[in-house]
Amino acid sequence: MRRTTAMAVLLAAGAGWGQTREKAAALLAGAGEPTPQGAIDEAVFAQLKALGLQPARRCSDAVFLRRAYLDVIGTLPTAAEVTQFLDDIDPDKRRVLIDRLLDREEFAVYWAMKWGDLLRVKAEFPINLWPNAVQAYHLYLWAGLQQNKPYDRFVREQLTASGSNFRVPPVNFYRSSPGKDPEGLAKTVALTFMGARADQWPRQRLAGMATFFRYVGRKRTAEWKEEVIFFDSIAAARDAAKGASMAATFPDGTTSTLRPDVDPRGVFADWLVAPENPWFAPVIANRVWSWLMGRGIVHEPDDFRPDNPPSNPELLALLARELVDSGYDLKHLYRLILNSATYQLSSVPRSCDPRAAEHFAAYPIRRLDAEVLIDALCQITGTTESYSSRIPEPFTWIPEDSRTIALADGSITSPFLEMFGRPPRDTGLESERSNAASAAQRLHLLNSSHVLQKINRSGRLRSLMRIKDGDLRPAATRLYLTILSRRPTDEELATVQAYSEGEETQGQKALIDLTWALINSSEFLYRH
Repeated sequence: MRRTTAMAVLLAAGAGWGQTREKAAALLAGAGEPTPQGAIDEAVFAQLKALGLQPARRCSDAVFLRRAYLDVIGTLPTAAEVTQFLDDIDPDKRRVLIDRLLDREEFAVYWAMKWGDLLRVKAEFPINLWPNAVQAYHLYLWAGLQQNKPYDRFVREQLTASGSNFRVPPVNFYRSSPGKDPEGLAKTVALTFMGARADQWPRQRLAGMATFFRYVGRKRTAEWKEEVIFFDSIAAARDAAKGASMAATFPDGTTSTLRPDVDPRGVFADWLVAPENPWFAPVIANRVWSWLMGRGIVHEPDDFRPDNPPSNPELLALLARELVDSGYDLKHLYRLILNSATYQLSSVPRSCDPRAAEHFAAYPIRRLDAEVLIDALCQITGTTESYSSRIPEPFTWIPEDSRTIALADGSITSPFLEMFGRPPRDTGLESERSNAASAAQRLHLLNSSHVLQKINRSGRLRSLMRIKDGDLRPAATRLYLTILSRRPTDEELATVQAYSEGEETQGQKALIDLTWALINSSEFLYRH
């Protein structure tokens, strides 16, 4: 394809981030030093000062707008939304935007996708929930997020639910566990809700926790692929009558004697969601911080252990305390983090010290999630993606106008999603998702017919590329607002206008090349 040379010219001349640190800083950072907005910033900035690290400057309004949209709802702002926000003179407009994004329908859609990764929501091998259960489980996750269900209730429901996996969605937590025996279930519970990799625990510790899941019963029904999860009180009574040990041990070493008439899953849930439990509120607080900030205070967020301490214990304790005091309101936690000066730092660090990333001295640059990236390309071009699955029965077809972030089933995928690191949802580990860049990704964006057809068939782009009196600057501005969520600089506009005066690149050809250049720029492909 012919685009590579043309795009190289535009990118080198200033489309996107440009070539120098100074240009990047001018685009990404606002004016002035960051001002602490609350206890989060006090904890972060105090540690940075003690380490001799300087925080980045406050990010610009355009950067904050795009960042918040991508981090909160997995969606690019429209050109109209960008213009409205940038023109708004209200000094409180960032807080207002955060509240509005947390109330948008896409919030629940995007975060149901994130929870689907952790909870292994997948119809086919090796999880084998099957399509009926996948749809039920995904709807349960979406509804809980939409209602802002308290997190302790969300976890308790999944740990204690009984019934058909088609009709009682939270029982799919047990159905989706890679291990179905008591120790396998204990490992899944520990990983998902305690951030702990129990396969690395001493054998006796894991066995003590597994006792709480000894009586998770399973039975088939007459309906194809349906499974009922239940507390097997008959087996518990039989063991008690035989004099078998009914002692179970919590991960903190305390013990409990199980009663044959009481579901031990409920006993474990009571222990887990207690406010003082060090594996509950801190773990989800750390996950939320990691999801928004690109790195956990405990890193990785599913690797809590004594020899992997938090980089800022005071900050982690603060977030956990805020969550408990709010009644396990996760949106309260999102709101605190998003409004902090720490979250709103520029992604241009002011120190080369490797400790800067660990201690949140700047916002970390991260490539867009695969689902978010393809949705962004579809939004820009006004096109859609087709998803379907012919196996297993019942067959699954996704409506053409559906967002990729709304895909319920991890089995339904595409070459694009696999190439750009969408997780297979086999383990529930955060590391299953890969946002690392590769040569194959770059070649696909630069030269694939997939992207070419989206651009060439786009009525939306043709509308944006309307030219009047030979002046490309208004059209170029519309493209920048649509693709990069900001207005172009004077230098960028001059570059586009000059480029359009070449013999081979006049008029819309130049604007098409500009579109390719912006889509292939790091500024588009990464959160910053």
